[in-house]
Amino acid sequence: MSGAACSVFAFMAVGQAARAPVPAARPEAMSSEKAMELAEQGHCKEAMRTLKRTLASGVDAEQRKRAGLLGVRCAMTTGDRASAEELLQLLGRTFPRDPEVLYVTVHAYSDLSARAAQELAVGAPESVEARKLNAESLELQGKWDDAAKQYEEVLKKTPDARGIHFRMGRLLLSKPGGSEDEIARAKKEFAEELAIDPRNAAAEYILGEIARQASDWTEAIARFSSAAKLDANFGDAFMGWGAALIAERKFEEAVGPLQRAATLQPGNTAAHYNLGLALMRIGKKEEADKEFAVQKKLLAEQEAAKNALVEGNRPQ
Repeated sequence: MSGAACSVFAFMAVGQAARAPVPAARPEAMSSEKAMELAEQGHCKEAMRTLKRTLASGVDAEQRKRAGLLGVRCAMTTGDRASAEELLQLLGRTFPRDPEVLYVTVHAYSDLSARAAQELAVGAPESVEARKLNAESLELQGKWDDAAKQYEEVLKKTPDARGIHFRMGRLLLSKPGGSEDEIARAKKEFAEELAIDPRNAAAEYILGEIARQASDWTEAIARFSSAAKLDANFGDAFMGWGAALIAERKFEEAVGPLQRAATLQPGNTAAHYNLGLALMRIGKKEEADKEFAVQKKLLAEQEAAKNALVEGNRPQ
């Protein structure tokens, strides 16, 4: 196990190697209880098949959960990635909101991610994927220039690599106190991305946002509508499209995109407000009032949730 992947699984496995070997029953004849006992003692290979079978069976829910969690622990401590992923998926479907399952899932996927990153760094350190991963890590640390160098190295080797110009543009916009020159450079990067990948809805959307902030409504409408047409589930693109149409006083045209935005993001208060405004301006008062009522209800719920959080954090 890598140093980066120190986790609950490493802690849980301490002392297992020191135990004396235990003769295993044949997997097809092993009981669930015997398999779980072996797993707790660190005899994972012998127990794994029965643990999987128990989790997928119709036995008592607590027994299934225990078998699944022990199976994940075994898979992680022995480096059996395939079994870990299989068990995590089944646990997630069977116990979707169970706190213990969610806790173990967080640690397991964190470890799997760290191990895969280490394998990539060791096995292909100069690859496009390794450089992208390094750049993402540098971005998270706020090391914008170092991250940009990683993307530039990728482009030197593979000028037509998809996603790299998009990442460069996003990086330029992420830097604190972005200047007009950096915004212009970001726009150029997004345009270059679209020349390589015309179906990049995210690039279209960000160009729409840049246009919106500059009050260039014609450009914003074109970009947001393009993003929405490329991705029918892109709620923010539909929202931006409708809002830009309202800014241009094209209320009737705004209704369709805003209805789609409200459907995709039912908890978005701005979507309901803007839809209500568009409906009101085209004379559909009753429908508009319904949207305003939804917005008011959502705002009240958000305020109540915020107050409850403040109350819960208040010293007793």
